Amino acid sequence: MNHKRIDFRPAAGLLLLLSLAWLPVRADEPLDIGSRLELFVDDYLIGEMTEDVHQQLIEPEPREVVLVTDEPWEGNTSGYYSLFRDGDIYRMIYRGWQHDQEKRAAHQEVTCYAESVDGIHWTKPNLGLFPWNGSKENNIVWLGPGTHNFTAFRDDNPKASADSKYKAFGGGSGGLLPFQSPDCKQWKLVQDQPVIVNGAFDSQNLAFWDPDQRRYRAYWRYFGDGVRSIRTATSRDFISWEEEADLRYQEGTPREHLYTNAIQKYFRAPHIFIGFPTRYDAKSQQVEPILMTSRDGQSFARYAEPVIAQSAPKDRDHNRSNYMAWGMFELPGRPNEISVYATENYYEPTPGRLRRFVYRVDGFVALRGSADGGTVTTKKLRYQGQPLLLNYQVRPEGELSVQVLDESGEMIGQSERLVGEAVDEPVVWKLAPPNHPQAVQLRFKLKNADLFSLRLK
Repeated sequence: MNHKRIDFRPAAGLLLLLSLAWLPVRADEPLDIGSRLELFVDDYLIGEMTEDVHQQLIEPEPREVVLVTDEPWEGNTSGYYSLFRDGDIYRMIYRGWQHDQEKRAAHQEVTCYAESVDGIHWTKPNLGLFPWNGSKENNIVWLGPGTHNFTAFRDDNPKASADSKYKAFGGGSGGLLPFQSPDCKQWKLVQDQPVIVNGAFDSQNLAFWDPDQRRYRAYWRYFGDGVRSIRTATSRDFISWEEEADLRYQEGTPREHLYTNAIQKYFRAPHIFIGFPTRYDAKSQQVEPILMTSRDGQSFARYAEPVIAQSAPKDRDHNRSNYMAWGMFELPGRPNEISVYATENYYEPTPGRLRRFVYRVDGFVALRGSADGGTVTTKKLRYQGQPLLLNYQVRPEGELSVQVLDESGEMIGQSERLVGEAVDEPVVWKLAPPNHPQAVQLRFKLKNADLFSLRLK
């Protein structure tokens, strides 16, 4: 993996907002994480870091091109990809579009469909739904309003009817139009009037069902404080939206143009929201995705460095040529990696492309001990005597171990040294902590090692 050092210090205001959802009422009480998987993407667990230890932003590794938009109804400005798993297959909805060398549209925008059994090899089925140049042999699923940024998802609301198993937003100058489908191929407008009207909408505007809150969540493009930004709202029925608000960031976050947002709940730890907003440079018109995370869906910690640099392969340093698609998967036969997707080769004479990138599982941010090493001590945790599982990587001549401290700071547990790398690896104790409920802190010693996540299970 490629790595960049970051300086991440959320402001007190952000931590207060996060505490409303996740911390006990009393600040001195231990965090009760139960058996929940916890990632080190923010400061939620971190009490103290010493010496040569820091939080490290991770860049995913590039893999193969999975889609080329080379059909006559697609082209070099195809984009706004939304991908999701649906049982044993993966589905993709995206825009087909072409521009000439003068950046003039060569044909109308269309909404296209592709599918895959492995998330790598995608097919464009001949659906026979809409004519293109006299033939219905194409993968077009929508030609009406909203094709510019038609963004779909599978509706996991248990109350969703059979004819609305899939839903979508299509944006226009007047707002976001709601769509539904029984099969992700045959779409219809739910109503002619937009359901969200306060925004700019010339971006990938998305929504999904949040099973924890039992509501739909929407994220869309807005223009606030002089820059392109992101708004959110919730809904019980996908039609009436409430609690509309701008996203908030930690103090010191720069004002930057953000186009797409690619926000979703992390499937291994669904209490954490992962977003890949696209930073836009208005002068060069170049873009690059960055990482942001949240625990309440509105207050985000945003990282400065790109997760996919413009130098990554291939043709990403052009006008709008480096958007992150919406969707991430653990693909069949690849249990220790997460696949994400990003665009390339936009506005160029040859067709646009979608490339797969790979993260280590949970590997968005690491607690990294560098050559001199140091320690990370967690906040107080409610401990029931359960095993401690870690996701880590120890490099040659590296070291990773963990101590358990009681409320007075006395060591009551000491692990054996961990070597190599593992995901969800149970810690072997040299001195086992007492097997009864209490408040503890975990102190990790890290040298030439990365720690990605933990679980008390």
